Amino acid sequence: MNVTDVKELAGRIHGEVAKVVVGQDAAVSALLCALFARGHVLLEGVPGVAKTLLARAFAKAVGLGAGRIQFTPDLLPGDIIGANLFDFRTNTFNLVKGPLFNDLVLADEINRTPPKTQAALLEAMQERAITIDGVRHALNPWFMVVATQNPIEHQGTYALPEAQLDRFLFKHVLDYPSEAEELRIVASHGARSGSVSVEDGGVQSVADGATLDAAAACVAGIRMTDDVISYVVRLVRETRTSPDIATGASPRASAMLAAAARARACLDGRDFVIPDDVKALALPALRHRCVLSPAAEIDGRTIEQAIAAVLDRTEAPR
Repeated sequence: MNVTDVKELAGRIHGEVAKVVVGQDAAVSALLCALFARGHVLLEGVPGVAKTLLARAFAKAVGLGAGRIQFTPDLLPGDIIGANLFDFRTNTFNLVKGPLFNDLVLADEINRTPPKTQAALLEAMQERAITIDGVRHALNPWFMVVATQNPIEHQGTYALPEAQLDRFLFKHVLDYPSEAEELRIVASHGARSGSVSVEDGGVQSVADGATLDAAAACVAGIRMTDDVISYVVRLVRETRTSPDIATGASPRASAMLAAAARARACLDGRDFVIPDDVKALALPALRHRCVLSPAAEIDGRTIEQAIAAVLDRTEAPR
């Protein structure tokens, strides 16, 4: 598979998701970049902007088995990873797998569960494996977490631990649709009695494991010059010295941003990375990894403004 094939595959996936999700092209592109960079995505948006529908349609289109976890304050780690349960008929312990044993896991309203349960995701997100009673169980190499959270509702929510936030490649913020898109949504779905579903929309799988493996091999071969690699590192290191940022991004952020830039270049039909790939992905890759300084908060600045200033200060290669 070459870059043209990968670009065409991405177009087919976009087309399938568009059968049920109007607009949100940037979100689909972010999911595709994360998929081929072997990363995870945190989707943030107000209720009703199709976060859950988008994740389910994407999983169907790329041919991944999907599982959903509805995070609640009383959810326990064993509820998501599973447990060894004793079978009195056979006098043996049998592993009952939790919903985390899926290819693409939709972690719905992830910030509604306590840190103890959120921590159960750490091993799976970093190592694509789950340890239960001392036994390690490997997950699918294409295991991916797509989490959602609501930015405006704070009652009954818990801030995500920094260690977990750092495991998300992107934090993508879904905006309200444009007026034209909202007209299309109402015209298409307004006559339904109930919410639209992936099945009713006719979303089809246009990829499988072999196809994704071939696409990933193509992405891994995308060229990145030393100048662009240096640009990625300087950009991330600048977040650690910015007066507007109290805590900057980690070395993991540098490596994941570079991997995502390779994926973006390939999805754009190029076999080489350009600085614009890095610039386009810097905000979603860094906004959740950086902590705004108290002085910047008092002045009313946002983390998005702080990262934009970092981008302005960091000279890109020509």
